[in-house]
Amino acid sequence: MRGVMMYGPGDVRVEERRDPVIEQPTDAIIRLSATCVCGSDLWPYRGQDQLDGPAPMGHEYVGVVEEIGSAVTTLKPGDFVIGSFFASDNTCEICRAGYQSRCVHAEPMGAIGTQSELARVPLADGTLVAVPGTPDADLVPSFLAASDVLGTGWFAAVAAEAGPGKTVAVVGDGAVGLLGVLAAKQLGAERIIAMSRHEPRQRLALEYGATDIVTERGDEGVARIKELTDSYGAHSVIEAVGTQESMMQAIRSTRPGGHVGYVGVAHEVSLPGDELFFSGVHLHGGPAPVRQYLPTLIDLISRRVIDPGKVFDLTLPLEDAAKAYEAMHQRHAIKALLQP
Repeated sequence: MRGVMMYGPGDVRVEERRDPVIEQPTDAIIRLSATCVCGSDLWPYRGQDQLDGPAPMGHEYVGVVEEIGSAVTTLKPGDFVIGSFFASDNTCEICRAGYQSRCVHAEPMGAIGTQSELARVPLADGTLVAVPGTPDADLVPSFLAASDVLGTGWFAAVAAEAGPGKTVAVVGDGAVGLLGVLAAKQLGAERIIAMSRHEPRQRLALEYGATDIVTERGDEGVARIKELTDSYGAHSVIEAVGTQESMMQAIRSTRPGGHVGYVGVAHEVSLPGDELFFSGVHLHGGPAPVRQYLPTLIDLISRRVIDPGKVFDLTLPLEDAAKAYEAMHQRHAIKALLQP
């Protein structure tokens, strides 16, 4: 099969990889209908995460089941399925509490690599959710978004306790931040402030439900949030970047007693203990338990209540993966979809 490998910063290649096979009776093999480049894939692309030799890439995926292991009971060949970036059994105590990304048997799909034609999915019964029937082609991008960025934005909004009567601020205007706006709107937030300097992303944020746009960052961004909230700060803040600046901007934009839902993959983030202690701010986040939300998200997408697929503003064949990475790196694209 053809698949994407990263050899080093800026060095993405599409090459022949061994076809996956059933390794455990709980495995499934899927043929990818669509995959994509994630913002987190850009960390090693930019040299900010180190690679230990050539690495398969990709952890977002939708596709059709081709083969199942002998222990798989809830899926069959021909099913169109969506999975999360962590495989999980969905039965352990942690999974049952709603934190499948921290399953005691969790396996990262990024280590397998789903920017490819085929992929092996471990713990298939717990990881994959079948979409009823055959989905309309125009819904495939939205279902793909549910595999990570929509589920992650949704978790961020839940963790920030977005809801009726709340003012929500969103730090980060990538796909996760934009879909955090969508999630906050669906959860009933009264006011949603999107922090963005990029006009195409601002337009999509407004389409997804943002009521205000703030272009300032850092301390100036915090001051603007305070100005818009009678000096109190937002009730709920979504942090969707993962840097020291974005995390502190999120915390400082939150009113005492408010909540930060942080889902940006943290890079050299260090929290000042004294400031955090006296802030009165709740912090909750980490790797999103996407599997928890898939049934809800599949239903909303199937009924066309939401259209998260609009975050894909670039579609390329798998063979052009290097162009997709570069477009996202240069911020010429919000998110690039790859067609195997």
